[in-house]
Amino acid sequence: MKAYGTYVFRIAYSVLHDANEAEDASQEIFLQIYKSLPGYRNEGFKTWLTRIAIHKSIDLKRKRDRRKEEQWDPAEVLHIAPVQEDDTLQQLMHEERKLRLRSRIKELPPGHRDIITAFYLEGKSYDEIAAEYSIAVKSVESRLYRARSWIREHWKEEEWR
Repeated sequence: MKAYGTYVFRIAYSVLHDANEAEDASQEIFLQIYKSLPGYRNEGFKTWLTRIAIHKSIDLKRKRDRRKEEQWDPAEVLHIAPVQEDDTLQQLMHEERKLRLRSRIKELPPGHRDIITAFYLEGKSYDEIAAEYSIAVKSVESRLYRARSWIREHWKEEEWR
C-alpha cells in the first residue's frame, strides 16, 4: 500500500471524480488485489494492479450510479412531470407561435415558402420532400439553406425564434 497507494488513488479518482469515493475505492481495490494475489502470474505487477484498479473503480461507479437512480424524491418527480395545466399552457403557446410563424412564412418567396413549410411545419424528411417535388435530396438541402439565409437576412431574429 505504501508503494502504490497514491497510484491506485489516482486511478480511482480518474474514474470516480470524487476524492472521498476514490479513498474508499482505494481501500476496496487493495482488498481485491490481496484476494487476487493467488492468481497473479509474475507478469508486470503494475499493469496487473492497474487493471484491477480500473475494473474495481468502474464497478464502484456503476454501483454508485444505480444507487442514485434508486433514491428519488417524489418532489423531483412532480417537478419533472408537470401538471396537466402546464402542458395545456405550453401547447397553447406552441400553437400560437406556430400560427404566427405560418403567417410570416406566407411572406416568403414561393420557392422558399414551399420548402420551409414542408420541412418545418409538415415535418417531412429530406427524402420525402425530394420525392414530392421530384428533385434530388441535395437540391432539398440547398433550397433549405437558401431559405434559411433569406429568413436571417430579411427577418429580425425575434420574429423567427
